[in-house]
Amino acid sequence: MTSVITLLTDYGLEDGYVAACHGVIAATAPQARVIDVCHLVPSGDVRRGAVILAQTIPYLPPGVHIGAVDPGAGGARRAVAVEAGGRVFVGPDNGLLSWAVHASGGPEAAYEISNDEHFLRPVSPTFHGRDVFSPVAGRLCCGLRPSDLGPELPLDRLVSLPAPTSVRREGAVEGEVVSVDRYGNTQLSIAASDLAALGVRAGDTLGVWMGRRQHAVPYRETYAAVPPGELVAFADSAGLVAIAVNGGDAAQRLGLPPGAHVRLSPTP
Repeated sequence: MTSVITLLTDYGLEDGYVAACHGVIAATAPQARVIDVCHLVPSGDVRRGAVILAQTIPYLPPGVHIGAVDPGAGGARRAVAVEAGGRVFVGPDNGLLSWAVHASGGPEAAYEISNDEHFLRPVSPTFHGRDVFSPVAGRLCCGLRPSDLGPELPLDRLVSLPAPTSVRREGAVEGEVVSVDRYGNTQLSIAASDLAALGVRAGDTLGVWMGRRQHAVPYRETYAAVPPGELVAFADSAGLVAIAVNGGDAAQRLGLPPGAHVRLSPTP
């Protein structure tokens, strides 16, 4: 196992929670390099955390990847270690890890993290990121085998979030809002390649349907291609279609929360 640990949480930056996790990792695996993926996931937003981790994982080195967006901490949910594509994902079995595991080639083996000899003592029931996930990740970096963490789990019993939908039909493509970032940009489940298959190119105008509402939105390569305050659609860095407002908040203007249905079609 390489000596890289990545850390994604909803702990925020106002308190010492992230630093405590870093401290435990440093004490357990002082040679490990820690990469902070994000600590500003909205509180308890498992789906948003899953999106961030899945879209970041292709650019992270192999290692141990901690996910701690864990509204069920201290309850019945399991803690798991999942092997996929030369990586080990450590976190709650609540779907948070599922999309990143899929992006890494799918799960190869999974283990319940139940062997408490590898935990920090005492274990706080509300802070498994510090007391369970961080020391376990450090020990994995130091040579601990995932199979030493607890019993092997059937892969089909792991909790997975439903995959975002995208369907082409009748000269249009339908999808949903996958996530909304801090700028209010709405990322759709619709790939830019789906629009290309409909003949849509940068410079065209899209019909954007949200229920009974419709907007004509320019499809461009960047925000700056439209005046400030104007709507624009573009292919984002993940290859998905996003709708934004140049200098503004598209999600707020259009009323598009994660999960909202959207239909795109070329306009004459």
